[in-house]
Amino acid sequence: MALWSGRFEGGVSEFTQEFGASLPQDKAMYAQDIRGSIAHAKMLARQGVISQEDAEKIVAGLEAIRKSMDAGEFEWNVDDEDIHMAVESKLTSDVGEAGARLHTGRSRNDQVALDLRLYAKDQITSLMEENCRLRASLVSAAEKNLGVVMPGYTHLQHAQPVLFSHHLLAYFWMLTRDFHRLAEARSAADANPLGAAALAGTTYDLDRFYTTELLGMDHPIPNSMDAVSDRDYLLDLLYACSVSMMHLSRLCEEIILWSSTEFSFITLSDSYSTGSSIMPQKKNPDFAELTRGKMGRVVGDLVSLLVTMKGLPLAYNKDLQECKEGPMDAARTLGDCMTCMRGMVDTWEVHPQTMLEQASKGFTAATDVADYLAKRGMPFRQAHEVVGRLVLYCEQHGKGLEDLTPEEFRQASPLFGNDIAKDLDPAGIARARNTYGGTGDEAVRVQMGEAKAALERDESTLG
Repeated sequence: MALWSGRFEGGVSEFTQEFGASLPQDKAMYAQDIRGSIAHAKMLARQGVISQEDAEKIVAGLEAIRKSMDAGEFEWNVDDEDIHMAVESKLTSDVGEAGARLHTGRSRNDQVALDLRLYAKDQITSLMEENCRLRASLVSAAEKNLGVVMPGYTHLQHAQPVLFSHHLLAYFWMLTRDFHRLAEARSAADANPLGAAALAGTTYDLDRFYTTELLGMDHPIPNSMDAVSDRDYLLDLLYACSVSMMHLSRLCEEIILWSSTEFSFITLSDSYSTGSSIMPQKKNPDFAELTRGKMGRVVGDLVSLLVTMKGLPLAYNKDLQECKEGPMDAARTLGDCMTCMRGMVDTWEVHPQTMLEQASKGFTAATDVADYLAKRGMPFRQAHEVVGRLVLYCEQHGKGLEDLTPEEFRQASPLFGNDIAKDLDPAGIARARNTYGGTGDEAVRVQMGEAKAALERDESTLG
């Protein structure tokens, strides 16, 4: 029998009962639901709304239910519409009349709002922890490969030589921003709606500040209507997950390219590759591809909730039942993808010589050759044009800049000396860029120190 059946002469059909149920999704929040109910019961007793004896029975009963759910032994009733009904009906069956008093001064509206906030906080904390582990792997890979030179790209064309470590640390900083977006989402979720009841508060003398303290939340939400209808914190979570998945997708795209025959910059571990059912030579970067592909579903989760929320009047509407699956899916997907990415980074094999060889192709020294002329007094725009003609000359004669003789350089400009050769070395080019944030050895070491310090600060916020 439904909790609201007193006003109705007939029950819902079997189809609409199933259509309207949220229990399959709610099961993930059982621990949060019970935690909130324990806090509510203790507060009711403290305020004299229920007896201390009833509160003790309720708390003991709820803890027993949680243990059975933890152990996977709880028998779910298909007639229960949601987690709240499942817990309350079992509690009343176990402890009698005291269990029926638990819902005093409370609605399923503020109850589900609390469950979702507690669940979001727990999930976000787990994501922040995994984010730190992935960033630690990137720092470790960057440190292990310090000095490895690779071609840097713009438009996926060879641009200038860079250090592989510098390239990896760019993703570290992306993920650092992701960490702080997650932290902001967790902060947004850290507000207590309990006591708002259905939408207007309650006539019982509830102490919302006490339940806030018991639940370890930051503050009670000051407006009861906002308390039961706000899902902004879930949008914050979904946005943070979407941006983080976008960053993982970008890194996966590079891993897919780097592991191809055309690049051969890295070889993925067998644990993070698959083969072909017909081509025996294949070693496919399937898990990088799958991570790249999963970005779409997380963005879909974000758009879905935005569209659900856009036309809702205050306060609670059944539409809000649709706000659960998306954030749960997005958090689970991002967590799994970060774990998979960490495994790929920790186990890949890097091929420094191949990277170095490619770094010298595609006229990656051209900017440094132009700088050579500019440092000798030629305006940079004129130097740019001179080197552009040199590149055209090389293409017409099937040469690279490194193949040109000093005489050929001087035909382009008398400012070139025999020392131009040192400006054509890709390793030297990369290591010379030691302005703050640059790709030079010294600059990357400074950056590495800052990355480690940032990671340590973020880890310290997790306790």
